Amino acid sequence: MIFTLAAMDGIIAGRITLAFRRWHQVRVTPGSLLRNARGVVQIVSIDAVDAGAVTADDARDAGFASVEELLHVVDRKSRGGTLFRIGVRHQGADPRRALRDRTEFVGEELDRLRARLTRIDTKSPWTRRYLELIAANPGVVARELAPRVAMERDPFKIRVRRLKDLGLTESLDVGYRISPRGQAYLDSDPLILE
Repeated sequence: MIFTLAAMDGIIAGRITLAFRRWHQVRVTPGSLLRNARGVVQIVSIDAVDAGAVTADDARDAGFASVEELLHVVDRKSRGGTLFRIGVRHQGADPRRALRDRTEFVGEELDRLRARLTRIDTKSPWTRRYLELIAANPGVVARELAPRVAMERDPFKIRVRRLKDLGLTESLDVGYRISPRGQAYLDSDPLILE
């Protein structure tokens, strides 16, 4: 689930407590946490609703002036499916932001990070190559970076998201960059040539 900047502002301020989406299959569950650059959003509830049951209060709680405006926006962005009313709540800042700024590894933290990346690389080593690629090409979009590692754009983005979850990269308005933590990892773990 993706939220616009305006929706995130409303969720953070507590003005927006509902979201509406049309899906053929439910994509979130109550209790799910969704992270984005502006913070963490918790899914509080999710209910299938008929469009005729959406109230003016629902529209206001979703950040719209009217039910008609809400349904127009939802229908414009969807490809059909069941309408869902989703309760949302701001849960605080994205913990990856603080993690990516940490450049010192405490105790066995570096060993745990290396072990995690080794597990990720089990089937096919890629993590270091991606980190080095992003470090050498800040602000370059995924569709340009992906072919450099013989990947399609969408699978490439999924892999970069895994590195982002570890605090090693960060998304920019355009493209990516290595985080201070990612650079510290590369500096502390020089490539061993076989």
